[in-house]
Amino acid sequence: MEFRGVMGGLYKISEWIMRLSVINLLWILCSIPVFFFGFMGLVSPTPDAFKSMLPIIAVLTPFTLFPATGAMFTVARKWVTGEEDVPLLKTFFRGYKENYLQSMVGGLIFVIIFVIITVNYFFYVKQGSTLKVLAILFIAFTVIVTIALFNFFSIMVHLHMKVLQIVKNSILITIGNPINSIVMLLCNGAILYICLTKFNFFLVVFFMGSIVATFSFWQFNRSFTKIQMKQQELEEKEQQRLAEAEAEETANNEQAEEVVDKHNLEENEKNRD
Repeated sequence: MEFRGVMGGLYKISEWIMRLSVINLLWILCSIPVFFFGFMGLVSPTPDAFKSMLPIIAVLTPFTLFPATGAMFTVARKWVTGEEDVPLLKTFFRGYKENYLQSMVGGLIFVIIFVIITVNYFFYVKQGSTLKVLAILFIAFTVIVTIALFNFFSIMVHLHMKVLQIVKNSILITIGNPINSIVMLLCNGAILYICLTKFNFFLVVFFMGSIVATFSFWQFNRSFTKIQMKQQELEEKEQQRLAEAEAEETANNEQAEEVVDKHNLEENEKNRD
């Protein structure tokens, strides 16, 4: 039975609320160690408690949070590409299993990159005014790597590549499409800000991750589709150019053959005379 009008709209909204909340809950459950230590650090009365938890979170993230996020992006990809009625549990855990190794290795790479950036940032912040300016450069690196992280998950679930190729292409797409990258950063930042400051517990538990994943893949898919269209146009132009060149070469060859035939005919007539 299909609802129409207002009832149809309400049914559609409730269906999407259910989908987003189920996937978000699965994401949190599969990343529970990271969220547990993060929560313990935030609610601890000691000011430096969260900082002391960061090394533990950094170690656990590649093995829990990244595979769970990859699984969440697998479901988001299905939604964005038109497969809205996929079985949520089956699709999520299949994506978790299939992408676990790549998610883990990619997570280790990104964690190492973030650690290097953080160490260098705090090092240059403590230096004199001249070297202190370099800290701004590492802030820019942090922004680029953060956006590349969203693209990493989108590429991983959408294309078949090796981990290093995925990391490289995620950074290239981030730098090569600055407008889309800025839009992704601002929108995801707004989603995170609202979820963490307004009704934080409810939104974080039921919607934050799934909304970010769905929007990030939608934005990536738009950029990737445009790149494919441009590449297709270039290929068509190249094929057209080659066809025109081949036709021109064929015409020149025919013209040359006509000249040779005409010359041979004249030679034959002279020999007869």
